Amino acid sequence: MPDLRDERPQQVSARRVGVSVMKVLVTGSSGFVGRHVCRMIRSERPDTQLLRAVRTPTSDERDDEITVGEIGEGTNWADAVAGQDVVIHLAASAHNLSRDLDEVHQVNGLGTKRLAVQASEAGVKRFIFISSVGVSGASTRGRSPFIADENPEPHGAYARSKFWAEEALRDAGAFSDMEIVIVRPPLVYGPGAPGNFDRLARWVRNGIPLPLGTVRNKRSFISVYNLADVIVRCLDHPNAVGKVFLVKDGEDLSTTDFIRRIGNAMGRKPRLMPFPVSVLRTILVATGQKNAAQSLLDSLVVDGVDVEEALGWVPPYSVEESLRRCFL
Repeated sequence: MPDLRDERPQQVSARRVGVSVMKVLVTGSSGFVGRHVCRMIRSERPDTQLLRAVRTPTSDERDDEITVGEIGEGTNWADAVAGQDVVIHLAASAHNLSRDLDEVHQVNGLGTKRLAVQASEAGVKRFIFISSVGVSGASTRGRSPFIADENPEPHGAYARSKFWAEEALRDAGAFSDMEIVIVRPPLVYGPGAPGNFDRLARWVRNGIPLPLGTVRNKRSFISVYNLADVIVRCLDHPNAVGKVFLVKDGEDLSTTDFIRRIGNAMGRKPRLMPFPVSVLRTILVATGQKNAAQSLLDSLVVDGVDVEEALGWVPPYSVEESLRRCFL
């Protein structure tokens, strides 16, 4: 299969002119999204000096990483942020229903605030924070797509901690020269993705009958390739400053259509069974699976016009291309 990077649009950065080396710190660099972001920076920005922040050192003691330990309000980021131009903050306490708000907030909220304060003190020029579409709300059932400048309605411990972190970042930016960029992705899929995408892929691969054949919702998704691409675009684009970007792939899909696309990429036909959506929702809620009901049955659509207008960004990879890369 040809390298899909050949199909990427040419990108020109206004701020890179005259800059020999940009220094970028990436937190969460060993995570699902972080690995792809680091790979794309190395590929697309070979003149960038990349530093990867990790909680525990890797066995090969790479010289492009720095150990910061557990993330929270007491983390010492001073050595990691010293001399850096940009921080891309991906590290987070992920979706885990066993964790309460205090535990999630310690990492996502207080940990982000601590990093932002120390980054601004060190003279970091730009801070790119990867938040979550959950800050905007739980669903768009019966309403228009989410837009960046409307009032947030975060739901659950994870989304509330991300929203609190966004507010702390704005405060840090207001009292320093550090530029803030916030990116709120919906469900991110790709090879090795945790959570809902991994479950859907396993169900399709194992031929499990799914009572989702009549779901007619609409949901926004973004492949890790497209997300990494827009994050790299935000490194130095002048129009990214102070913005909140809701990002997504080039089309919105129903849960049923997305499962069919996964099957096509695998070369398997999903076993989608017709089942009344209202009954399925009642069963899921009654059995304590309200979150599953929302993610499988409700609509959640974002309007990506802001990022296109500000950055001239359109997703370089289609859903089909992205899914094909997942199962090579």
